[in-house]
Amino acid sequence: MQLAHHISGQPSAMLKQQSKLLIVEDEVLFARAVMRRLQKAGYECAHVESLQDARTIFKQFSPDIVLLDMRLPDGNGLDLLADLVVKNVAVIVMTAHGEISDAVNAIKQGAIDYLKKPIDLEELLLSVQKAEASAIQSNSLDYSRQRNAHAIDGVELLGDSPAMQSVIMQIQRIAQLVAADTVPPTVLISGETGTGKDVAARLLHLSCQVKGQNNDKPFVHIDCASLPPDLMESELFGHEKGAFTGASATRPGLIEAAEDGTLFLDEIGELPLALQAKLLNVLERRMVRRIGSTKERPVPARFIAATNRDLHEMSLTGSFRQDLYYRLNVMSIGMPPLRERAADILMLAKHFAIQTSRRYGLATPVFSTDAITMIKSYDWPGNVRELRHQVSRAMLLSQQGNITELDFALPMNRLLLDANQHAANTMLNSQATLDEVERAVLLKVMAESDNNVSRAARKLGITRMTMRYRLEKHQLNIKTEE
Repeated sequence: MQLAHHISGQPSAMLKQQSKLLIVEDEVLFARAVMRRLQKAGYECAHVESLQDARTIFKQFSPDIVLLDMRLPDGNGLDLLADLVVKNVAVIVMTAHGEISDAVNAIKQGAIDYLKKPIDLEELLLSVQKAEASAIQSNSLDYSRQRNAHAIDGVELLGDSPAMQSVIMQIQRIAQLVAADTVPPTVLISGETGTGKDVAARLLHLSCQVKGQNNDKPFVHIDCASLPPDLMESELFGHEKGAFTGASATRPGLIEAAEDGTLFLDEIGELPLALQAKLLNVLERRMVRRIGSTKERPVPARFIAATNRDLHEMSLTGSFRQDLYYRLNVMSIGMPPLRERAADILMLAKHFAIQTSRRYGLATPVFSTDAITMIKSYDWPGNVRELRHQVSRAMLLSQQGNITELDFALPMNRLLLDANQHAANTMLNSQATLDEVERAVLLKVMAESDNNVSRAARKLGITRMTMRYRLEKHQLNIKTEE
């Protein structure tokens, strides 16, 4: 049994992106030629000469692709093929003249390609590259499907503020409209980043499940901003075998994977215009057609879309289809920013602190008076997500669960510590409010920076956008330079 490592001179960063190949071939000279060509292309290879050795090395080497000869000293390659397919390994079979029936059987049992000996090494490399692309696409689709396969019981929107209670009532009202024998209305959830749009979508999904008395319907979350551009259409709509290069097997898309559950299209504003037209057709006709197929399949799923962008404005400028915007906006939910939920902030902070303490087995959290004042006074531009992360950090840094203002890493802390500590302390001792302290520091730093926003932002360790936001917040109409 022979194990070949990376050849020298190949950049390690590139090699990490390549697949690992196992060559199961008893013709040693041919196997060595194959290994040299694949190593030159940057692949990591191992070679064995029998089925027994292949089974032995499999756990140690964990190949992504196997080049499998059909005739081996201790049996037929088909004896190993079934085990490899179950383990989600891409298999390319190699056959001699007169063994085409074996190749056909191998394809039926899950092999993705076959090559007839004598094999051209460039043809073999092309087949390996196609197998690699197919495996990447398959893994990406499986990940997207399984990402939300875990139970999402216990999802809740916390808040007693009027703004959040209005959202909860809207979700309950929409859930009441859903019936098993009707087409569910599309829902558009809008709001700033970090306001909990994904939580609202999951809660709506669960609420509708309870209505239908069926609690095992899938919830498929698609982040349109992170889908690979070259795989986006196939991910959503699926494809037939041979529809394009690398489409070695038929794959249903995520729209089909949602079945009679919920398809959540997060960051819908990032979807390309060409796919917007295709999505609109699915929503209008409730039918989907895979790439390369002539057959249409019904779409019973509920569609929920979310965005932190102004889709109406985008539709007016042509960057988002108007007809799709109106089709998505049948029912709408607006997630309020945290600054409009002042009554909820401290309650949420305590909730996140308790969550963190339970997760890490820490002492029961207690917020100091200064920490509470800071939490209530800060404007939380990152909304609930920023609050959760900051509280978790403070909890982990706190002594015995006693959370103080120094345990937070808020920009306001840096303003107090980095700008003019003496002046800030003087104002605090005179019982000035936190807003007054921040306003004074902004004025001072702007004056020191000759009213240059970028320079002042760098001094305070914040972005230029954040600096402009704070200037506008305090109505400091300073004639500024960029």
